[in-house]
Amino acid sequence: MYANRRMFLLGLGAFGLAACGNGGGYRASSAGSGGLPADLRPTPNAAYDAWVAGFRARAMSQGISASTLDAGFRGTGFLPGVVTRDRNQTESTRSLEDYLAIAASDERVAKGRAAFSRHRATLAAVEARYGVEAPVVAAIWGLESFYGERRGDVPVVSATSTLAFDGRRGAFFEKQLVAALKILQSGDVSAANLKGSWAGAMGHTQFIPTSYQAFAVDFTGDGRRDIWSEDPSDSLASTAAYLSRNGWTRGVRWGGEVGNGAPAGRIIQPQPGGPQFAVTSNFNVIKRYNNSDSYAIGVGHLADRIAGGGPIRASFPPDEFGLTKDARVRLQQRLTSRGFDTGGADGVLGSNSRKAIAAYQASIGLPATGDPSVALLQSLGG
Repeated sequence: MYANRRMFLLGLGAFGLAACGNGGGYRASSAGSGGLPADLRPTPNAAYDAWVAGFRARAMSQGISASTLDAGFRGTGFLPGVVTRDRNQTESTRSLEDYLAIAASDERVAKGRAAFSRHRATLAAVEARYGVEAPVVAAIWGLESFYGERRGDVPVVSATSTLAFDGRRGAFFEKQLVAALKILQSGDVSAANLKGSWAGAMGHTQFIPTSYQAFAVDFTGDGRRDIWSEDPSDSLASTAAYLSRNGWTRGVRWGGEVGNGAPAGRIIQPQPGGPQFAVTSNFNVIKRYNNSDSYAIGVGHLADRIAGGGPIRASFPPDEFGLTKDARVRLQQRLTSRGFDTGGADGVLGSNSRKAIAAYQASIGLPATGDPSVALLQSLGG
């Protein structure tokens, strides 16, 4: 799954993580929110319509019925914003320090502990069946959809058919489209509820359609593998089933910070000068969900925090501008107090913070580069 997920939606953490970070400047629409941006609504496109007409024959040859195709494509269409987002993707260069500031933010930890408490019985039953520690499953839920708050509300058929038609990764997304229609045909979800992220990742833990087919489970026993429901049970169990089938070892920790109770394991230091981590085979299993050291550390550390553990103890070095996290937080606070809103003070200098810096620089006659500096912080009072 990890290779497909990296092709499917680049970046660290996927939908839930991309939606967070006070300085990040991006907010994803929540599940059930009142409407999509205009560029994520169907737009007339004759070439897309012709592609869909040709696709129907290919889909029917793979066992998709005419009635399923009719239901699946009813009310859907070409989404220009999906193409824009797909073409604008770049691999994240976010440091591990910034990544963890978002992945294990105070808000995400607090919500995670509350969600864990609400669903304690389900998570315990999932752990008993699949052997994956309940906090790890909860942490993946937290990173992927902010504990179900940001599951996505874009029709999966529209998203995957748009990307299949666009052609940049046409064969891959046509495969996802066929899988989505087979999910619909199986009766696991209605056409109206077959929704997900702009790239078609679905449910509380953001399964792509082919991974849903391979790993999703009906944990509640109602006859449907319902990862879209407000009840996260099937999603949580499906995630545990995925990890279990990819080699999870029951009773083995993912790893931990060296010097902070870490188990024996391979030593890695993802950020030069930053904390070191001892990681086990289960760390690599988490990477099968998203092939990124930062993602796996984020999951593991958030899981530890949800279970009552404390923050990372070791310090991170100053960033490329000579600023520590505390200094970046002060910079955000002072800018906001001067009327240049950074969108929060988490020490992560995302697009909102860069815009605020640029506006402040312009206001005092400096080139509006948007780059922070020690001198800039000093000009704001240090």
